[in-house]
Amino acid sequence: MGFIITAIKIIFLLGFLIIIHEGGHFLACRLCKVKVNEFAIGFGPKIWSKKTKETNYELRLIPFGGFVSMEGEEEHSNIEGSFSKASRPKRFAIICAGALVNIIFGILAYMILIFVIYMNTNQSGILESVSYAANSTQTLISSMFEGIIMLFTGKVSLNDMVGPVGISQMVSQTSGISQFIYLLSVISISLGITNLLPFVPLDGGKAVLIIIEAIRNKPLKQETELKIQSIGFLVLIIFSVFVAYNDIVRLV
Repeated sequence: MGFIITAIKIIFLLGFLIIIHEGGHFLACRLCKVKVNEFAIGFGPKIWSKKTKETNYELRLIPFGGFVSMEGEEEHSNIEGSFSKASRPKRFAIICAGALVNIIFGILAYMILIFVIYMNTNQSGILESVSYAANSTQTLISSMFEGIIMLFTGKVSLNDMVGPVGISQMVSQTSGISQFIYLLSVISISLGITNLLPFVPLDGGKAVLIIIEAIRNKPLKQETELKIQSIGFLVLIIFSVFVAYNDIVRLV
């Protein structure tokens, strides 16, 4: 029974964060009038799908992932409403929307949690509790950025990083709704910040390519962009395997 509850918690946490992340991209597409061909939650075989006039909504077997497939995202398209025909500001907003939704949700969830705990524990007023929650949230975000800086400056080892396996272990150790919401909010903020790092194929890397395009006042050659994305994707896979290996080593 304990294993089933842990599995449900892990699937809900990762699945929820993926849904709001991809939902951020999807909402930005809608606002920018960019056509979405496919909106999928999960990977692997389809277990449910619904086709509308413009978008095919899908639920897939493996819940740890998802994607929004836009018209003209992978290759140039002259179809009205394609991503490739959208203005640079619109493309930039769409690319960054998923990570920003994760960050905003994480901050709000963390602040509300700290506010409720502090007010109930100390019998404090609303203004005092809000101030404490805001200061606590600012400290949390500052520590996350400091951790990223320390990682890139070599002051923190890659061995200290945690991947899905490590996150699953932390989720399994939570007891009570407060601990779960705390972990959910922290991981959501971390996911958002990490996704904005200037490294292709992360969202931040794709945003940098748009900035480079704006500076050059012309897009990169499609072959060049594909090579950059392929190399980045390969590095990301190697990095993910390395982090997963360290997570497993820590478990055993």
